[in-house]
This record gives sequence, structure tokens and C-alpha cells, in this order.
Amino acid sequence: QVQLVESGGGLVQAGGSLRLSCVVSGSIFSIKNMGWYRQTPEKQREVVATITISGRTNYADSVRGRFTISRDNAKSTLYLQMNSLKPEDTAVYYCHEISSRAGWGQGTQVTVSS
Repeated sequence: QVQLVESGGGLVQAGGSLRLSCVVSGSIFSIKNMGWYRQTPEKQREVVATITISGRTNYADSVRGRFTISRDNAKSTLYLQMNSLKPEDTAVYYCHEISSRAGWGQGTQVTVSS
């Protein structure tokens, strides 16, 4: 059974940076296309960034140029470097395999103050 453990969230001022991590266990990480997602009480969960097995990345328009997704297959870990954070980036962030029906982790809270 796949387990996803996100970490690295916190409270930061607008313009600051955070680096999120997601450790994946119980499955072969290197053969998974992965993504970071975020959710607020007011919005449905949305995709923030994705990375394929080959390392190809894609970003939501709202974060392109500010966020960078990366992966370390040796550590079975997915990362999200978030720079120039804005209050509208406030959300719970989750990692997940793209198009998978597996369960979700607990997420990590990111709060950006203005």
C-alpha cells in the first residue's frame, strides 16, 4: 500500500520561500508520474505542478516561474520549491501519483501572510 508523507509547510510572509517534501513508500517511486496539488476550504483540489518519469515538468499558470517541482528517485522523494510566495498560495499541499486512485496523505499546511 502506497504511503505519502508531505512535510515542509509553515507560516511565511509574502515574498518568502518554502520547500516541500513528499516521501513515497510502499511502491516503486521511479516509475510514477507525480504531482503536487493544493486545496483550500473554498476551492476544489487543484494541480500545482507535475513531473513525469523522464523529468518533464508542467505548472499551473498561477505558479509558473515561482515554483519548481523536482524528484529524487534514489530517495523516493518529491520536492516543491516555492519562491515569491503570495497570500493566495495559502492552502494544504498534497503530493500524489497522477491519475492514481490511491489514497491521499495528510498534506502539509502552507500559510502566506500579507
